[in-house]
Amino acid sequence: MSADLDPAIGRTEELVVEAREAQRSRRPGSLQRVGDHLKREWQLYVMLIPTVLWLLIFLYKPMYGLQIAFKDYSIFRGVAGSPWIGFEHFQTLFGNDQFLRALKNTIIISFYGLLFGFPMPILLALMFNEILNQTFKKSAQTIVYLPHFVSSVIIAGIVITAFSPSAGIVNTIMGWFGIEPIYFLTKPEWFRPIFVGTGVWQEAGFQSIVYLAAIAGVSPTLYESAVVDGASRWQMMWKITIPSILPTIIIMLIIRIGNMLEVSFEMIILLYQPATYETADVVNTFIYRQGIQGGQYDLAAAAGLFNAVVAFVLVMTANTISKRYSRTSLW
Repeated sequence: MSADLDPAIGRTEELVVEAREAQRSRRPGSLQRVGDHLKREWQLYVMLIPTVLWLLIFLYKPMYGLQIAFKDYSIFRGVAGSPWIGFEHFQTLFGNDQFLRALKNTIIISFYGLLFGFPMPILLALMFNEILNQTFKKSAQTIVYLPHFVSSVIIAGIVITAFSPSAGIVNTIMGWFGIEPIYFLTKPEWFRPIFVGTGVWQEAGFQSIVYLAAIAGVSPTLYESAVVDGASRWQMMWKITIPSILPTIIIMLIIRIGNMLEVSFEMIILLYQPATYETADVVNTFIYRQGIQGGQYDLAAAAGLFNAVVAFVLVMTANTISKRYSRTSLW
C-alpha cells in the first residue's frame, strides 16, 4: 500500500514545486514594482522635488567646504588651491584657551538649559490638560505661546531693560527692600541664570504644543475606566497621562541632547559683552569672532566641524541608550 502511495506523493510534491515556480515567475521584478509605484504615486514625488533640491543645494553642497578645516585656506587660492595641512587647526583649537573656555561654557549653559528648560514644556502641557475652563485655558496658552513669535532682538531688549540698574523692574523691586542696584548684565556670575531663564520663558510655551498633541492622542476610555475605579485627577495624570506620552518625551529628549552644543547664538550675541566673556562665550560665538570678524575661516570651520561631530556622537549615544533600556528611539 505504501509502495503505491510513494509515486503519488512524489508527483504531488513535483506539482507543488512547479506551481510555486510558476507563481514566482509571474511576480513582477523589483524594477517593475518600483516603476508601477512611481506611476501610481508620481504626484507625491513631484511635490517632494522642491524639498530634495533645497536639501541638496543648501545642506549637502556646502559640505564641500568642510575640507577647509584641514587646509591652510586662502580666499584667493580657493578651496581646491589651498594646501592640505591635516589636523593642524584642531591642534590649534585644543591649545587655545579661548576655545576651551567657550567649550566649557557651552556645556554648562546647555546642561542648565536641559535641566530647567526640558521639563518645563511637559509641566505646562500637563497643567493645560487639567484646566477645565476652556476660555481661561485658551487665554493662558496664548500668553505662554506669544514669546516664541517675538523677535530675539525684542526679547533681548526686554531683558536689558528689565535688568537695567536705573529703570529696570528687577532693580526697582530690589530697591523697595533697600538693596543696592546691580548691573546684572555686566556680572559674569549672573549671565547664565539670565540667559537660561530667558530661553525657558521664550520657548517653553511653544514647545508644550508637542506634548499637548501627545496627550490628545491618549484614549479617553483609559480615563473613563480610571474614574469608574475611583481614581483622582492626580492619580490619572501619574498613572495614565505621563506613561502614555513617555515615548514622545524620550524622543524629544534625544533631539534635545543632540542640540546641546547649539546654544542660541543670536541671544548670546545680543546679551553678552567683553565683561561677561568668562561665562558667556560659547563655541558659536567663538566661531563668529574667529571666522567672520577675524577672517580665520579655516580655524572657524574646524571648530564648527568639531561641534557637529560631538552633536552626532551625542545623538547616537542617547538613541542607543534609549533603544536598549526603553525600546523607544529615533530609528
